[in-house]
Amino acid sequence: MKKPWGGRFREGTAKTLEKFSQSVSFDSRLWKEDIEGSRAHARMLHKQGIINEKELKQILKGLSEIEKEINEGKFQFKEELEDVHMNIERALIEKIGSAGAKLHTARSRNDQVATDLRFYLRAKVQELIEQITELEKNFLTLAEKNIDTIMPGYTHLQKAQPVLLSHHLLAYAWMFERDRQRLIETLKRINQCPLGACAIAGTSLPIDREFTAKELGFDGVIPNSMDAVSDRDFVLDVLYCGAVIMMHLSRLAEEIVLWATDEFKFIELPDRFSTGSSMMPQKKNPDPAELIRGKTGRVYGNLISLLTTMKGLPLTYNRDMQEDKEPVFDTVDTVSMSLKIINEMLPEIKFNNEVMREASQKGYTTATDFAEYLVKKGIPFRNAHEITGKIVLYCIEKGKSLADLSIKEFKKFSDKIDRDVYEILTPEGSIDAKISYGSTSKKSVKEQIKLLRKKLKE
Repeated sequence: MKKPWGGRFREGTAKTLEKFSQSVSFDSRLWKEDIEGSRAHARMLHKQGIINEKELKQILKGLSEIEKEINEGKFQFKEELEDVHMNIERALIEKIGSAGAKLHTARSRNDQVATDLRFYLRAKVQELIEQITELEKNFLTLAEKNIDTIMPGYTHLQKAQPVLLSHHLLAYAWMFERDRQRLIETLKRINQCPLGACAIAGTSLPIDREFTAKELGFDGVIPNSMDAVSDRDFVLDVLYCGAVIMMHLSRLAEEIVLWATDEFKFIELPDRFSTGSSMMPQKKNPDPAELIRGKTGRVYGNLISLLTTMKGLPLTYNRDMQEDKEPVFDTVDTVSMSLKIINEMLPEIKFNNEVMREASQKGYTTATDFAEYLVKKGIPFRNAHEITGKIVLYCIEKGKSLADLSIKEFKKFSDKIDRDVYEILTPEGSIDAKISYGSTSKKSVKEQIKLLRKKLKE
């Protein structure tokens, strides 16, 4: 098959090279964006007097026929035509003849592919924003539903202090709110139009880039033609956002896996989001969470892959940049599917409130509250820390909790301790005592819920 660029060649392309260099097997998913971009480009060529009315109508009709054929599964993408752009253009020329051959006037695949990809990612990033908004709402609903549930908070995976489960859940909501904001910022950088930059240096033809950008819904035009065709920062932005989202999902997945174990028993997973063992009949495995955790590494790899591809490229377009598609397609698919699974599973997770509360009473989780109690009695914090540590050691040796000690026993360590100490030695007392902004108190949690709901409406 004759190549659209074959004029200066005496020989045909080797079949091995055709197979090696083709991208249509994966970039054909850009066909909608490619056709829409071609429509806008054709309207601009007509507006500028580069093609006539009849030619415009032929092009638009031909593109609509191709669109219908692809939608109905009747269009055959061919590897020998390399990519989605050449496949659609060749089909158009076969349908309408010379008018189709004028469509590529003042356009190169270099600016065409950059436009298609920005167009595609604009829609996908918007979809991810909507999925993350839904996830934040799910966390807010769970937080409100479990606003009084107490659990142990952990550092180093060791029990640290009692916290409200709602506070713990809202920590994730804040993570995903940052992800949402990152995607909104990324969207602004994506939505700039490279079309009309042509191969590298622009064109001597009287095109109107602003018109095309407006037709395609872009906020503006990229001002430097060389930057327009060589930039993949917007792809890297999406890959980075995807990597951070997956990191947050993976941390959540890790806690789901831990909390569902017999050792924790903090949660019970819904049957329809669990799997069994082919050999061990008793098993109920948290596969969705494990898979999200596992897929995170793949998304990290996609980011590193494109960073590595781009780091040594001279300006402007190089064929290496074809390697941007598969990582970003895979990242968008993986992040979107992971968010979909979590959004469906999260509301159906059952929290074992009593188990969580009992766990929060163990491990001397109110020791920090006890130290702060001594501070309020006028003892310097370092001294209070030392005294509390000795009391904890005493309790460990006696097999007691802090609340089990009598006043007489407490007085052995400090005469500042009175009966009011017992008020802060329960998980509820510890949580109620928190007065700092952003703390785990019920008042603070309610303020966080209000603030997050307000942000989601902005």
